[in-house]
Amino acid sequence: MDSIRETNQTPDRHSPDPGSNLAQTEAALCAPSISPHRLGALGEDYVAYWLESMGWRVLDRNWSCRFGELDIVALDPERRLAIVEVKTRRSRAYGLPEEAVAASKRSHLRHAAILWLDKHDDDLLCRHRGVRFDVAALSVGPSAAGGSAQARVRLIKGAF
Repeated sequence: MDSIRETNQTPDRHSPDPGSNLAQTEAALCAPSISPHRLGALGEDYVAYWLESMGWRVLDRNWSCRFGELDIVALDPERRLAIVEVKTRRSRAYGLPEEAVAASKRSHLRHAAILWLDKHDDDLLCRHRGVRFDVAALSVGPSAAGGSAQARVRLIKGAF
């Protein structure tokens, strides 16, 4: 693993509209009665907004092919292309979010990424300085101070 960044910080207000999207999505994520499917979809939305607030450029979301789906394809501020797998959890009952990215999932993501790169080879907006696979582990639950629920992102760069 390259590095881990954990935050629940306020996003950079210089990005176009990151705060309102992030805050609205966090409020929806923290609702106690949402379905697991909705939790996953909102988790992907939240991470995409969070990455944008950190200066990343999201190029694609939920890109599908015969090998599966790429949750987020983005350029980080250093122009490295990151294939970001998002895992969202409300509790640790089933382990940490990042533990859900098993070997078979990693293999499918690698194959899907090759197809994505091949399809976008001529796209000037996608020029990059290398490719890596990150995992965004999103935990939704009570704040450390015991207050209301909040979302916390752990970005594991170069996770596999």
